[in-house]
Amino acid sequence: MKKKKATIACVTLLVAAQLTACGSEANTSASTQNGAGAESSTEGGTKVSGGSSVFTGELEQNVTIRVLENDTAISKGYFDELIAAFNEEYADYGIKAVDANMDQYSDLANDGPYGYGPDVLYQANDVIMQYAEGKHIYPIPAESMECYSQIPESAWEAYETTVDGTTYCCGVPVNIQAPMLYYRTDLLPEDWETAWDQDGNKVPDIVENWNDMYAYSIARHEADASKYGYMKSLYDAYFSSGFLFSYGGYLFGENNTDPSDIGLSKGEAEKGAWVLSQLATVMNEECIDDTITTNAYSKLADGTYFATITTPDLYSTFLDELTAEYEKEGLDAEQAKEKAKENLVMTELPKLPESGDLTEENPTLIDSKMMGGVNGYAISAYTKYPNASLAFVDFATSYEMMLKRSEMLGIAPAREDAAEKAGGTSELLYENLEAGNIILMPSIQEVSQFWTPAQTFFTDLAKDAFRPEGEKKYTDLSSFKTGLEEMDAQIYDAIFTLK
Repeated sequence: MKKKKATIACVTLLVAAQLTACGSEANTSASTQNGAGAESSTEGGTKVSGGSSVFTGELEQNVTIRVLENDTAISKGYFDELIAAFNEEYADYGIKAVDANMDQYSDLANDGPYGYGPDVLYQANDVIMQYAEGKHIYPIPAESMECYSQIPESAWEAYETTVDGTTYCCGVPVNIQAPMLYYRTDLLPEDWETAWDQDGNKVPDIVENWNDMYAYSIARHEADASKYGYMKSLYDAYFSSGFLFSYGGYLFGENNTDPSDIGLSKGEAEKGAWVLSQLATVMNEECIDDTITTNAYSKLADGTYFATITTPDLYSTFLDELTAEYEKEGLDAEQAKEKAKENLVMTELPKLPESGDLTEENPTLIDSKMMGGVNGYAISAYTKYPNASLAFVDFATSYEMMLKRSEMLGIAPAREDAAEKAGGTSELLYENLEAGNIILMPSIQEVSQFWTPAQTFFTDLAKDAFRPEGEKKYTDLSSFKTGLEEMDAQIYDAIFTLK
C-alpha cells in the first residue's frame, strides 16, 4: 500500500486573516495564537505532533462533546458502542461523548456560528471540504494520529487543501465509499453453472460483465413480467456518472481540481451514455426518478429485483430486509439471518464492453470506473474542546473501532490493517482505488453545481427508453455526445455564469 511521500503540515489553523471570516470565538482566539511547529506531546492520552496551540495535547477535562454521526451507524447500534467505549476509556478525564442529536446532513456553516453545531462531525469528503473552504473546521494534525500510516495516500488526499503553498489536512478518513453490485445467489438461474459460466471460474458471468447482466435481465423479465434483473435509478448521478468515466469522461480537469475544465463529454463518454440507455430498456419507468433507489432494499428482498448497485455502508440494511423476508417464509431469526448472509452478495461492478454495445457477443471487456468518496471525521472550528474532540477522532479511527464498524455496518475501512482483516469487499475497494477505477468525488465547492444538470440529463436519458420510436432523442452515438456536451455547458454556466 502506497503511503504518503510528502509531509503534511500538521498545523491546525490558517493564518489569522483567513480565519476572521469564521466569526466564532474559537476562531478568533485560535487565530491569534497560531503556533505551528509545537513539539510532540502525549499529554492527556492523545499524541499531537507539530500542531498549533489549539491542539496542545492537554485534554479539556469534565466536558461533553457532541458528535454528529451517520444515520446508519446510529440505527444499527454501532454509534452507541463507539461512544460507550470512548466514554469508558476517558472516564478519568471526565470527558463524555454524546449523540449531537441532529440530522446527519445538518449544515455546520449555518449552525456552528450560533453554537448549535457539533464538536465532531462525520461526513463525506466533498461536504467536509466545503466546510474547510468556509473555515468552519480545523485543519487536523494528521501525522500525529495513530491511524496515519495505515491509511493510503489517496484517502488522505481527499481531505487536503493547499493554501499559499502549504498543505493542510482537514479530515480523517474512516471508510471508502464506491458503488458495489448487490445480488441474490438464490435468484440465479438453476443452470447458471453450465449456461452462464463460460470461463468456468465458478462465478456467474451475469455478475462479471454488463453484457450478460443485460441478457439475463431480459430473460428474467420475459419469464415473469413482475420480475426484473438489474434495477437502478439512472436519475442518481453519483452512480450513473461512473459509466461516463469508464470511457474517458471526467468531471473536472487537473485531477478534479479545475472546474473550468468540465469533461463529462470527453473521450468516448458517449459509449457510457449508450450503455445506460440500453440498461434502461430492461427496467421499468421507476428508473427515471429516484424510486428504485428508495425501494431497492425491499424489492431485492422479496425477489422482484435480482441485482442493484449502491454503496457498502448499506449492506446491513439489505441484510436486515432479506432476513425479515426469510422470517416471513417461516424460518426462525437465526436461520433467516444465516440464509440471508449466504445468499446476499456484495461485489465489484461488472466489466463493460469496450464497444459500449451490450448485445455484442464475445466483447472485449474493460474495467468499470466509478465515482467514489471517502467518509471521515472533522472537528468543528466552533468547538470549545478541540483536544477532547481530537481524542475522540483518534479513538474512533483506531484499529479496533474501525474493524467493529466494518463488522456491524459492512463498510470498507480506510485503515489498511482493518481492511485486510475484514477481507472481501474491503480488499476489492482498495484494489480498485489503487488501480484508479474509483474516481474520488471532487473536494471543491463547485461540485455542488454538478448534480442538477447531471440529474436532468440522466433523467432525459432514462425517459428515452419509454418514448415512442419516432420521438426518441438519443438514436446514435453522436446524439449521446451532443447531450453530454450540453450537460457540460450547463454545469459550466452554473459555476461561472449564473452564480
